[in-house]
Amino acid sequence: MASRVRIALVAMVACAVASPGAAAPAAAAPAWIRAGPQDTAWTLDGVRYRELAGPRVRLRYAPRDSLVALRVLDLLDGQPPLPALEPGVPAGVTAVLAHTAAAFDQLTGGSVPEWRAGVAVPELDLLIVPTGEGPRILDPQGLGVLRHEWAHLGLHQTLGDLRVPRWFDEGYAQWASGGWDVTEAWRLRVLLAIGRLPPLDSLSLAWPRDRASAEGAYLLGASAVSYLLGESGERGLSLFLTRWRAGGSFDEALRSTFGVTPGQFEEDWRRHVKRRYGWLFVASRSAVFWMVLALVLLLMVRVRQVRNRERMARLRAGEVPDLPAYWEGPTEPPGPGEAPPLAGR
Repeated sequence: MASRVRIALVAMVACAVASPGAAAPAAAAPAWIRAGPQDTAWTLDGVRYRELAGPRVRLRYAPRDSLVALRVLDLLDGQPPLPALEPGVPAGVTAVLAHTAAAFDQLTGGSVPEWRAGVAVPELDLLIVPTGEGPRILDPQGLGVLRHEWAHLGLHQTLGDLRVPRWFDEGYAQWASGGWDVTEAWRLRVLLAIGRLPPLDSLSLAWPRDRASAEGAYLLGASAVSYLLGESGERGLSLFLTRWRAGGSFDEALRSTFGVTPGQFEEDWRRHVKRRYGWLFVASRSAVFWMVLALVLLLMVRVRQVRNRERMARLRAGEVPDLPAYWEGPTEPPGPGEAPPLAGR
């Protein structure tokens, strides 16, 4: 995730998240991860991990992260209900605080990008976050990462083995975690204008490995879900998920709940992006725009000052001079035979 998507997506940048049917992350995980709760002998990057257990989460951590682990366990077990999902979902989660980059790669098989901030593997009900310096995971950005990955697990536990379109998976996690930052949506408008805004269904399981492309993908998914739920909100989403789970068809649930096919929805969403995030919106988010605007204002002030000085000069040139004071004498020289007045009289 990126910090407010903004990439920042709020955006926050999270690493690739496995969807049902994407076996790569699960297959890459070591066998002792797939062994389940009974296996307590975890060693990562040469450090034997400890375990804490709560009502919904069992947490694995390095001894140096013991204080952070207590806080993270409380945060995860105390998560408020996810939007449109039943209370108590997800449950039975294994969370791991990877104390080094090597430990993170050992957990994921090195299959995720270097810029990752967290990963969820729904097939294993597994959530992995790097601790870095330790308390960083408790910063606002780190808490957003936890909520984002938590939302992935909750959505997949609700839908079971159903395959979730990648754009909806990521979009829901961003929306549910508060990571959708509308001020970053101008990037979508630019991508649309230059013909580089990909179709929604192009967000395949091979998540972009470079950060810029991933940020665009997060924006795409989050804006699409935000638009889909713009009028119905949580109530419409709940009904949609119920019909999807019952019928097993994403397309049919979309049609029966929102009255559109996936193709129609994508067309409507693209029109919405054009209309909602027009060029004035794009320009207002650009530093270049404000620089140009400042220069234009300075130029206008300068032109106005020059014009005012010229007008004042013309007015003064046409003014009738004041009559001289009597003690200054007549303004014309005396005529013949007239004596000049004495000074001071």
